[in-house]
Amino acid sequence: MTALVERFGVAVRQLRVQNGWSQGQLAELSNLDRSYVGEIERGRVIASIVTVEKLAAALQLDVVALLAHCEQLGERRAVQLISLAAIAR
Repeated sequence: MTALVERFGVAVRQLRVQNGWSQGQLAELSNLDRSYVGEIERGRVIASIVTVEKLAAALQLDVVALLAHCEQLGERRAVQLISLAAIAR
């Protein structure tokens, strides 16, 4: 899968854990199947925009804030890679 799909999954997992919820609790709040939430968190499926909206609502965020969290993860990862490259020199 693409890096965006993987970052989205990591973002959902981080936000779920911050709320102290299990996958089952997030699934119930977002009206999704628990196994599907797990697939999203592992970056194995591409969530539709409707699913993103359901997850955002369950996490008490708007879609933009949820996607912004994904972008922040990507930026942090880029900084880490640059730092590692600098150390390797």
